[in-house]
Amino acid sequence: MGSVPLSEDTLPADVEVLSVSQVSSRMGFSNSKILNLITDHQLLAVRRDGQVAIPALFLDGPEITKHLPGLIDVLLDGGFSRDEALRWLFTPHDDLDITPAQALHGHQAREMVRRAQAEAF
Repeated sequence: MGSVPLSEDTLPADVEVLSVSQVSSRMGFSNSKILNLITDHQLLAVRRDGQVAIPALFLDGPEITKHLPGLIDVLLDGGFSRDEALRWLFTPHDDLDITPAQALHGHQAREMVRRAQAEAF
């Protein structure tokens, strides 16, 4: 797990996180496949209490939330670091009163991608 790129744990304390094992169980993949998804920017993760922790909001049932991988790509391609991308995903937008990570589960998902594009660089 040393080579898996993890973000600084700047997540709010109340953000539910899942272990690699929990995510692999949900998705029906091996633990190594989940770690590859993190390495390939399909998911972002932090180290919490010595373990790899993936925000539960990144999953929608047994799948990665639909627009998350594309949004991560937009943020990273736009000059955000992994840490900055994770912070952005969990910072509430005042006009929406929710975080982008929460918005990905509703009709505001495309708006979050648009905002990420506008904030690039």
